[in-house]
Amino acid sequence: QVQLVESGGDSVQPGGSLKLSCQISGFTGSISYMGWFRQAVGKEREGIALISSLGGHRWEASSVKGRFTVSIDSAANTLYLQMNNLKLEDTAMYYCVAGRSFSVRPEDFGFWGRGTQVTVSS
Repeated sequence: QVQLVESGGDSVQPGGSLKLSCQISGFTGSISYMGWFRQAVGKEREGIALISSLGGHRWEASSVKGRFTVSIDSAANTLYLQMNNLKLEDTAMYYCVAGRSFSVRPEDFGFWGRGTQVTVSS
C-alpha cells in the first residue's frame, strides 16, 4: 500500500507562484510513475504532470507546460509541483497520484492523495 499526502495549496493572485508537495510512504516498489492531476468544479480530472520514479522521464500537459514543473526527491520520498504564472483557470483541487505506468487517464493510477486546493483569484 502507498500513502500520498499533499500540501502547499493556497489562494494566490494571477501571476503568482505556489509549490505543492506530496509526501510518499509505504511500499513503493511497484510504483514507476508519479504525478499530479487536478479537478476544477464541474470538470473532469485532468492529468497535468507526470514523472518516472527515478526522474528520467517527465511530462507536462500543454495547458501548463512552461509554467509548471514536476520534480521528485527520491531520498526524501517527496514529489513536487512548482507552479509559476498562475492563471484563473488553474483553480482546482490538485491530487498527487502514483501508478505502475505512464498514463494520462485517472483510472490508471491506483493511489491518490486527498488533494490540496489551489485558488487563483484577483
